[in-house]
Amino acid sequence: MKNLKLKILGMHCTSCAFDIDGQLEDTEGVMESNTNYAKSETEVKFDENKLGDKKIIDTIQKIGYHVKPV
Repeated sequence: MKNLKLKILGMHCTSCAFDIDGQLEDTEGVMESNTNYAKSETEVKFDENKLGDKKIIDTIQKIGYHVKPV
């Protein structure tokens, strides 16, 4: 299992954080997603044998947010 922490730009409310978590948790290989609106960050626990950092970043970007590594 691997942890990935990312800075999320473009969130406007707590619903945005719930949206990101929902999309990530629906992604095969993601065990847990914890997005914090106040900090503009997300922390994702995932199985690196099933997906990589790029897939997680792409998933967030596809729903309209910008991502930076922390």
